Amino acid sequence: MCRNIRPLFNFDPPATDDEIRAAAVQFVRKISGFTKPSHSNEQAFEQAVDEIAESARRLVAALKTSAPPRDREEVAARARARAAERFAR
Repeated sequence: MCRNIRPLFNFDPPATDDEIRAAAVQFVRKISGFTKPSHSNEQAFEQAVDEIAESARRLVAALKTSAPPRDREEVAARARARAAERFAR
């Protein structure tokens, strides 16, 4: 359920608003237990997603490091290689 919650800090190019929102949606889904909220819970669900996404944006913007930015393609290639090895069985 939490596939889209990935590290978002120190990448080149930086995390997009869509990536941050996707992580927030996955987080709210996980803690609420809803993949899709009922109509009566939809407003609370969306408000939580908006608040968490905003907090995540502020966090990523405030973090500092002396490490060079990681390359998205390189990280994705390593993840694909791990998945290929894991699921090849």
